[in-house]
Amino acid sequence: MADRQLDAIDGPDDLKGLGLDQLRQLAAEIRGELVSTVTRTGGHLASNLGVVELTIGLHAVFDSPKDLVVWDVGHQAYVHKLLTGRRDRFHTIRQFDGLGPFCTRDESPHDAFGAGHAATSISAALGMAVARDLQGERHHVVAVIGDGALTCGLAYEALNNAGHLGSRLIVVLNDNEMSISPNVGAVARYLNRLRADRRYHQAKADVEQAISQLPWGTRLMWVLKRFKHALRNLVMPTVIWEELGFTYVGPVDGHDLSQVVETLQRARMLDRPVFIHVATVKGKGYAPAEKDAVALHGVSPSGSVKSAASGTSPGQKAPTYTDVFARTLSDLAHRDERIVAITAAMPDGTGLTSFAKEFPRRFFDVGIAEAHAVTFAGGLAARGMRPVVAIYSTFLQRSYDSIAHDVCLQNLPVTFALDRAGIVGEDGRTHQGIFDFAYLRCLPNIVVMAPRDENELRHMLATALHHDGPAAVRYPRGQGFGVPLDPEPRPLPIGQAQVLRPGDDIALIAIGASVQPSLEAADLLRTARVEASVVNARFVKPLDVETILDVATHCRRIVTVEEHVCEGGFGSAVVELLADHGLLPHVQVHRVGLPQAIIEHGPQSFVRDLYGLSPRRISAAVLRAFPEFHPAVAVVS
Repeated sequence: MADRQLDAIDGPDDLKGLGLDQLRQLAAEIRGELVSTVTRTGGHLASNLGVVELTIGLHAVFDSPKDLVVWDVGHQAYVHKLLTGRRDRFHTIRQFDGLGPFCTRDESPHDAFGAGHAATSISAALGMAVARDLQGERHHVVAVIGDGALTCGLAYEALNNAGHLGSRLIVVLNDNEMSISPNVGAVARYLNRLRADRRYHQAKADVEQAISQLPWGTRLMWVLKRFKHALRNLVMPTVIWEELGFTYVGPVDGHDLSQVVETLQRARMLDRPVFIHVATVKGKGYAPAEKDAVALHGVSPSGSVKSAASGTSPGQKAPTYTDVFARTLSDLAHRDERIVAITAAMPDGTGLTSFAKEFPRRFFDVGIAEAHAVTFAGGLAARGMRPVVAIYSTFLQRSYDSIAHDVCLQNLPVTFALDRAGIVGEDGRTHQGIFDFAYLRCLPNIVVMAPRDENELRHMLATALHHDGPAAVRYPRGQGFGVPLDPEPRPLPIGQAQVLRPGDDIALIAIGASVQPSLEAADLLRTARVEASVVNARFVKPLDVETILDVATHCRRIVTVEEHVCEGGFGSAVVELLADHGLLPHVQVHRVGLPQAIIEHGPQSFVRDLYGLSPRRISAAVLRAFPEFHPAVAVVS
């Protein structure tokens, strides 16, 4: 059996001497490597299968890391990792202490910019190009962005600025007609016209064939290519990219290595902004992924397809929080015609696909445009509707000004459903939803809550929609506990906590996903002869002042527990409350939460234990903070 081309690739330089047939063989081997590895480790599959030839072409033509290639999001950069010296570690991708799920600057010099959110690439690449010009250097800068990210305003802000500055920059649009789900909006329709406009492609083919048969046809063909802009404007609408100041090239068949390489080579010769439109097929070369690119956008370890709604494997007994949210929202929407649902290009991930089918006129996918989603919701709420904005905690960060300026300041009844709050697992540092308490609780008018289980989620969603002002409900990724679900979701008294068990020695005041581990930690403490009360806080804002002050004065030792950074979070809110009522330092407070650090990727349960949020680690933290209860026992964390 002949040696694999892939085994000889230790870096981009190894591509330079390969012919087209060898590059095609390499593409086939990379697809095999992606399927065999990613179905074992879990990760993004279909998106990477679609960019194999494009990535090979980029590294065959440009000289990374001297030339800078900036990948948008980075969920399609697995091939890039394979070709840039990480082939031997590729089997560790998304595993704890292994290769990251996205590009990170501290992982490889070939990762020019780190990202996990969409539409950052053109802005970052333009900054790099301007820095190059100011420093008198000559290397190339390439931004690779998907058509899904072109629904994000940040991309257009960058394109507008790039066209104005005129810096030498190459933007490659990977157009597969998909983000995670099929793209929506006017931009998607426009790109479809560019891909499929037969007038342009037929006219181009007819003219090229006629000229090639004339004397000096080859030279005339070269001249023709220089006038392609004029030809295109004769047969199709003006190309927006050229109006923005770019030289437009395309559409190019992104799976034809010859076309890809030739186009990139031509683009690197131009001394102005260039926009290359590359048409690809998501999941290319792997029949299951081509057939269902949404389901195989990501796979779980051992090859199981991720649930579209939850990101977890099928066949689970307990429903996911995402599933319960979606079911509850539909239940409530049947009773209240004012309820509408909004998502930012994540109908599957947020569970709203079923809502969209049931209430098509009351569902809005606005594309990757989180700030617009929030202000759009504000407009709906100002006219009497009850919008629910379902966005992952990490992505809601992108809309902060809209939350503050367009919703909270006007006290509009918008409900924020924050999926994937807390530790998210293998998606890692860019997706950890660990800042939302801090960035929300300082805003006026908003109610912020987190359920202890999936049944309480139902009641909190009803609470938010019943409230005449902004409200946020944050809930974790993955399964619930399988608790019975009440048939009727009902509003809870806002700002009312729940004492789950009494105890005289210490009070564990927990919120959201940390409540159940705190109950189990209390059981462990009892074996050490420490009686701990456990309080389900329910609300971060407003706090239950009466209950917290009561347990504080009774126990005089408080431990707050949250799956959130300690700075500015739930524990900080409790400390502020006790300070405002003059109870410090008479009441001792210890906060258990996440440090102000980069929380890397790994299984949720492992990461929670690593950072002290498992029952055994919580109980150990209590004994360490208050050693007077068990001075003879060595505490092992």
